Amino acid sequence: LLCRGMQASQNKNMEKAEAFYRLSVPKQKTSPEMINEGRNVLRTLRTQRPFTPTEDRRKLFGSASSRAPQNRPPSVFSLHASSFDLAESRPVSGVRLSPLDYKPILVTSSKDEDSSVSLPMPTVDAAELRKVSSARAQLFRRTSQGDVLLSKMVPPDQNEEKLDSEEPAVMSNLCRTNDNCLAEQRAYTPFNDESGQSISNEHSDTPEREDVLKGTAGKLLFQLKGESDQMKKPGKVSSQPRNAGWKRRLTGLEDDTRIDESEEEKSFWHVKVLPILNELESEDNVESLRLACTKLYQVLNEGNMFGKRFKRRSMLLKTLYKLVDIDSDPLCLKLAKIILSMKVDGKNLLGVCKLAFKICRNEKNDCIVQNDRLLDCLLEVLRTEDLQKNNEALLYCLGAIKFMSGNAVLLNEMVNKGAVEMLLQLMKQINNIKENDTHFSSLGHLLVQLTATLRNLADLPQARCQLVCTAAVSELCVVLEQRMNDKDVCTYIVRIFSKLSSYSDFCAALADCSRCYILFLALLNKHQKQQDLVVRIIFILGNLTAKNNQAREQFFKEKGSVNTLISIFQTYYELDLNAEKCCRERGREEKKNPKHPSEAEDVLIKLIRVLANLSIHPSVGAALAASHRVVELLGTVLEYKSIEVCEELVINAATTINNLSFYKVKSSAVQDKKLHIAEMLLKLLMSNNMDGVVEAVRVFGNLSQYHEICDFIVQKKIHRFVIALLDAKNEDVCFSACGVLLNLTVDKDKRALLMEEGAIGKLVDCLRDFGPADWQLACLICKTLWNYSENITNAASCFGEDTDTLLLLLTSLLDEELALNCSLDGDWRDYHRLYWEREFKPVAAKLLDRIQTHRPVVPSETITAF
Repeated sequence: LLCRGMQASQNKNMEKAEAFYRLSVPKQKTSPEMINEGRNVLRTLRTQRPFTPTEDRRKLFGSASSRAPQNRPPSVFSLHASSFDLAESRPVSGVRLSPLDYKPILVTSSKDEDSSVSLPMPTVDAAELRKVSSARAQLFRRTSQGDVLLSKMVPPDQNEEKLDSEEPAVMSNLCRTNDNCLAEQRAYTPFNDESGQSISNEHSDTPEREDVLKGTAGKLLFQLKGESDQMKKPGKVSSQPRNAGWKRRLTGLEDDTRIDESEEEKSFWHVKVLPILNELESEDNVESLRLACTKLYQVLNEGNMFGKRFKRRSMLLKTLYKLVDIDSDPLCLKLAKIILSMKVDGKNLLGVCKLAFKICRNEKNDCIVQNDRLLDCLLEVLRTEDLQKNNEALLYCLGAIKFMSGNAVLLNEMVNKGAVEMLLQLMKQINNIKENDTHFSSLGHLLVQLTATLRNLADLPQARCQLVCTAAVSELCVVLEQRMNDKDVCTYIVRIFSKLSSYSDFCAALADCSRCYILFLALLNKHQKQQDLVVRIIFILGNLTAKNNQAREQFFKEKGSVNTLISIFQTYYELDLNAEKCCRERGREEKKNPKHPSEAEDVLIKLIRVLANLSIHPSVGAALAASHRVVELLGTVLEYKSIEVCEELVINAATTINNLSFYKVKSSAVQDKKLHIAEMLLKLLMSNNMDGVVEAVRVFGNLSQYHEICDFIVQKKIHRFVIALLDAKNEDVCFSACGVLLNLTVDKDKRALLMEEGAIGKLVDCLRDFGPADWQLACLICKTLWNYSENITNAASCFGEDTDTLLLLLTSLLDEELALNCSLDGDWRDYHRLYWEREFKPVAAKLLDRIQTHRPVVPSETITAF
């Protein structure tokens, strides 16, 4: 195959001494057959996947994000009880409540409980206002849990039905009283009357006033209890329908009262749940609170109280929300799990998803997250919540899941729980939302978290299988098409493809998606200077074209494909060249660590690999060989880049030139620049890098078909170096060296060089060492010896002292029983036999016959009888 181009240079009969640049086969091989059978003539290249460094800290968006900080949701935020909304924690009735014309009565002492007092207006001093506001905020915070406090005063066995309706009434009256007191203060202080969070850390300078307020609150509580008792007396409820409606409004929303509660549920609440809530109210130790939350979750699960149909859900959630202020991730994890199980929505869903995000953001929490099964709750949110209504909550939910996917144990758990299918289903929903939709932009943030999670999942074999079987390729391509301007989303998707395209099954699925080539080219043209994106797309294209001939042809036929590759080649070649010039000007070393290429070098390495893989296809390879710009850039790499600086880049360039030099086409760019290429290869041949030396010899094997290159080889004494390589004791090295020597022996005036440098003996040694196991190499050696002995007159003078050894070798190798007695099975054994019969046997038989014909007859010795 190395001599394919020399077939028409001479036309001699076989009876005469014919050089073996004409292949001795009965039928001329087609190009595909020659390519398939040719060893090390046309070769695909392999390279490492682009390296993605791990982020130092977990963030919603990575440090390399293209999103401006002001245009993206924050990764760090403060989260308090005020982040939750109590009104949203209850079922919605759909009835708008009317304001109440009600004036609360504040009892100031036990002596005149029936007397009412008018509340004083706030003083003008703003500082004094804040003090009073702070004290009352503390009062309200202590008394807002009226249900719990009341449960301590009224035993659960005293009219449980009465407790159910009274508890919300106490809370509401307190809230209303407090609201009226603070009506004018709101203009001066940012006080939230539902949570009290914004001033919860302030302290009054007058503790006496705070004590008075505490006492007042206790008396007020008893008065309100008494009023509520009167409302519940027999006959009162039926005779006062207005009060009944008022009671329903006090409970918050009418749906809360319409939820049926059995006697068993009431008893379970008071016996099992309420004591734990009391503990949560009174306990100050974080560890005790955490254990109480664990117990609460177990009890609620036992009583089937999770979800939205739980009657006392509002009070339970209110208690939990207030514990969020405690700075303890283990406690907050327990809270998040319970709150998520209560199926909150709206602002509360966003708050609890942020809480989960905050917990998972700390890598040290991975162990407790794993043990508490927070993942189950988050996946349930992902599966059930409305995409457009709760897209911000889903963003932080997915952000937490993304953080979990950075842990190997949690990553495996995700796959087992069906996370891949959930993520793909969510992706389909997002893909259905068009660009003119108001949610389109915000959903891009969600896609970043989703694709980043899929990128981590792609490491697991089970997830890879699911991604292939679920047609993930087409959905990911839709995202690329719709989000072409979103560099973050595009980068994560190409990272997914970069990982998965290294596997044959996924690579085949991607190759079958015809529009992927158009999308990749569009991304390359749009983000040409975004190295992290470009290098991965080029790597994917290298994987697609490594084994799939259809993919090579399809990509090449896409409009502007080669021009895009050339443009990127030029861009990153100039970047790399400028970087080297700067280093030289500063007097620094070109490369401190040659094993790790620079960003520009990495792009060039993978781009040249694509060109080498494309050149395997006959028509594509011929077109690339005729592209002067492609060949020029490859030659420039050999010229300016040292193999000591970047070994992979230089070797890839030499391999690609070798592939292109295989094609004999009109206006061949390789042929036009063959002497310049030979000069560049000489530098590589003289290096201390054995891989580089072998690659240079391979290229000379093709280029030596030209007489000018043969003259160059002899002039520069390259043939001596090639002959020395026969001692390498390596099949591939010997094969490449024999290719060059075979082409040299076509010229009669260069055949004598083989004897001068001891090449005959080295060739015979290679035939002995590798012949029985490598019939391609054995055939190539016999062809070289046939060309060399074209004008033979005496075998001994032609082959010297190696004549007898060569005769014995050829005789034994032509013995079919001896030669094919190998342990290979199946297709390899058939291929072994086929190559021995079609290639080696015809050449070796003629060479043996020639040697025997020109060997002088030795007279037999006289035997003396005793």
